[in-house]
This record gives sequence, structure tokens and C-alpha cells, in this order.
Amino acid sequence: MPNGIIVIDKPQDWTSMDVCAKLRGLFHEKRIGHAGTLDPMATGVLPVFVGRATRAVEFASEGDKEYLAGLRLGTVTDTQDTSGRVLEEHPVSVTGEELEAALAPFRGEIQQLPPMYSAIKVNGKKLYELARKGREVERKPRAITIHSLEVEGQESATDFLIRVRCSKGTYVRTLCHDIGQALGCGGTMYSLRRTMAAGFTLEDALPLEQVLQSEDAASLLLGVDAYFAGRPVLILKPPAEKKVRNGMTLVLPDAPPAGEYRVYSEAGEFLALSRVSQGKLITIKSFFQV
Repeated sequence: MPNGIIVIDKPQDWTSMDVCAKLRGLFHEKRIGHAGTLDPMATGVLPVFVGRATRAVEFASEGDKEYLAGLRLGTVTDTQDTSGRVLEEHPVSVTGEELEAALAPFRGEIQQLPPMYSAIKVNGKKLYELARKGREVERKPRAITIHSLEVEGQESATDFLIRVRCSKGTYVRTLCHDIGQALGCGGTMYSLRRTMAAGFTLEDALPLEQVLQSEDAASLLLGVDAYFAGRPVLILKPPAEKKVRNGMTLVLPDAPPAGEYRVYSEAGEFLALSRVSQGKLITIKSFFQV
């Protein structure tokens, strides 16, 4: 059965789950998950985990992400992007320098109020379901981190491109809305392209159509250890490998420095993400075939 990671350049108007559904059919594998939902409007990096590699989704979905977003000043919509209904329109006389200055309060750890058009649940109901019925409910602001936020370019008098590197849970369209509010003219998002997620970039991504048309799609899969590439390697001899496969903690006579390791068999099979602590090797998550 296929196991590994495939990084898709998600096309516009597809949901992340649409992509997963197509790949389930392609690989004939039910165990498929992605690292970080992209709205249908958005394009770009969507890491998809196949087979036993889905065990890594919990790590990948927690990572930082980077986006190139289109910010349209002077327009406010109910969805905070141009797919929604226009609520307000205002004249705009904002320069790139003025926009850059307005971005400063949005850098670092900030509080962000989740939009009504989101999948967050309140009392068991998804917010977007309530929003479609014309209802608005109280939401609590959430702490997010904007690691970097820069003006990337200007496409018209009202349209700017901004590059955002942010933590999990950030709504870039809400960021665009809030920046517009800070400038006094309102703002909405007119485009969104994710350029990095789970450590993968657009250079790693393949167009979905190319993958679907491939005669050997399994050959396009990256090993799940590609996600953990930043950790050092630890190779185990067969007796120690057997213990790891049996879920045991190992006592290492010559233990390497404490930290997380990619653990392999002598034959080169990726066995587990593990932690060395006080001379012991403890499995965090196993990835060997069972």
C-alpha cells in the first residue's frame, strides 16, 4: 500500500477535502489527510499524507505557514474576502508607505477575532452555518502570532500584495479586514496563495492535474521522514530495532545528546520519531509498516 507525503499546489475553487477525495481514489487508500485547510478561493501548498504517513499529520498541522495575500482597501464584505457580499465601500488614498506603517501593530503575538464565516464550532454549530442563516454570535478572540508581515507590492490604487508568515489558526482574510479597519477605509482579501506549510514550499508542490494524470503516482510520494528532515539520524542494530518495533524503551549505552531523532533500521527503513532523554530512547510516534 502507498505510504508517504505528496505536496499539492491546490487549484482555486477546490476545497482541501476535494483534493483528499481525489487522491483517495487515485491511491486506493482511505487513510489520507492534509496539513492545514485552504479555503476554496486559495491556492498553493497543501501537504497531503497518505497511508501510515497520516500519523505525522498531528505534527505537521501545528507548524507555521506563509502566504501571499491580496489586500483590497476600501471594500468590506461579510466573508472578509471578495467571495462575499459587499457591506461597505469607501474612497482610498493610502500609499505603500502608509500601509507598511499600519502593519506594525499586527506583528508579533496578537489577539484575533475569528470570522463568522469559519468552521469553528460554537455550541456544536459551525460558525459559517449560522452566518449563512444571517445569525451572528459572540466569539472570543484567540492568540495568534504573526512572525513577519510585509508589503510585497501594489497592483492598483486599492490593491496591495502582503506576505504573511504566521502561526496555526491565523485567518489571513481577517487580518486583511483588520488592517483595513486600522487604516479607516476598510479592507478585504481578493486573493490568497500559500507559499509554505509544514516546512514545504511551492518548489516542492505539484499541480493536482499533473498528479492525477501520472502513470505512477506512487513514485511521486516523499517518504514521511521528509517532514522530520531537521532532526538528526539514529541507526539501530537489529536487536534494538526489534525492541522499538515492540514498543519498548531502549537504554542506550553510548547515548547521543538529548533531543528528537529520526530512527532507522540498518536496512534504511524509517522506524520512528523518537526522543533521547537521560540515556534512554523513547518512541514519540512509530512509522514502520505493521
